[in-house]
Parts: sequence; C-alpha cells; structure tokens
Amino acid sequence: MRGGILHLAAGVVFAVVAVELIPDLLRDHKPIETVIGFGLGVAAMLGLRSLTEAKEKRENEAREAPQAGGTGGPNLPLGMLSGVAIDLVVDGLMIGIGFAAGAKEGRMLAIALAVELVALGLAVAASMSKLGIARARSLKALVVLSSTFVVGAAIGMMLLSKLPSHWMAGVLAFGAAALLFLVTEELLTEAHEEKESPALTAMFFLGFLAFLILGIVS
Repeated sequence: MRGGILHLAAGVVFAVVAVELIPDLLRDHKPIETVIGFGLGVAAMLGLRSLTEAKEKRENEAREAPQAGGTGGPNLPLGMLSGVAIDLVVDGLMIGIGFAAGAKEGRMLAIALAVELVALGLAVAASMSKLGIARARSLKALVVLSSTFVVGAAIGMMLLSKLPSHWMAGVLAFGAAALLFLVTEELLTEAHEEKESPALTAMFFLGFLAFLILGIVS
C-alpha cells in the first residue's frame, strides 16, 4: 500500500508541474527569470538534502555505537525528522506559490500535496516503527511536523503577496524545480525501495491521468 501511494503521489505532483506550472511559464515568456528561479530551486533542494543526509549519517553512527546503561527507549531520528520538516516547509511555500499564480493553481497544488503528505506520513511512521519508537511518540512527532507545513504556507503567502509581478516567472520556476526534485529524488526513490510490480507502476500513471483530467475539466 505504501509503495502504491508513493507512486500515486509522484504521478499527481508531476502532473501539477506539467499541467499548471509549466504552461504558466511558457505563457509568461521570461527566460532569464525562469533560468534564475529554476537554478535556485535545484540548488536549494540539493543543499537541503546534503545537510539532512549529513545529520542522518551522524545519528546512524551514534546509534550503532555501543551504549552504556539504559537509554529509556530509542531516540527520535532527529536528522530524518528535520529533513522532513524542511520538506514540509517547502511544500507549504509551494501552496503559497500556487495561490500567487492563481486560484486554480493553488487548489491543484493543495490537492496534490495532500496526497504527497499522506505518503510522507506513512514513510515517517514506518521508519520510526522500525527503530522501535513508541506509537505515541511517533504520533506527537507527526503532529509537530504537520505544523511546519502550515508555517511554510503562511510564510509563502506573506512573502509572495509583496513580490513584484515580473518576478512571478522566477517563483514558478523555483516551485517547478522543487516539485520535480520531490518526485524524482524523494517519492520515486522511496517507492522503488519496495518490490516493483506492474500495478505499482500503473499507480504513477493513474495519478498523472487523474490530475490531467482534473486540470482539463476544472
């Protein structure tokens, strides 16, 4: 089920980029702003991943080291959780970018990211379960993480409301790069950790088709 939801979420997010963001960029005809925004989006996501992976590596090494005495249960994987929190802040910013581009784009992104958050929540819960963390602690961590998404959306709306209109192409390009990174380097990478099957692969195309049709009829 987790693999299917990850594939579905990847298809949905990819469809939003293809159906909503890319057509707006083509319509704006601002290549310089697009290149700058897209480049900053890729650089930001690569930089954030590098930071979170380094923290996770240090935590894994500390976890594998011999521990003296009782610890009262395994520690929360703060490296992984901080990486997820950053992802959620970026997702919230994407909501702000979507509504800044238009009401339809905002609604489509909100629906797409809701599907992605379900997959992300399942992945985080499964990871903490494998580490032996109690369900109550996992639930509290997920509640705290969800608040970062709201914070990101609020920041995005406040910042983008004051942004000059001629920079909107750069903002959309930044969002497109961040979402494409999410699909290729996060959702599909985690989805491929599960055993592949034609049904799981079909879920990606089902998600893409569903949002393509939604974009046509809405």
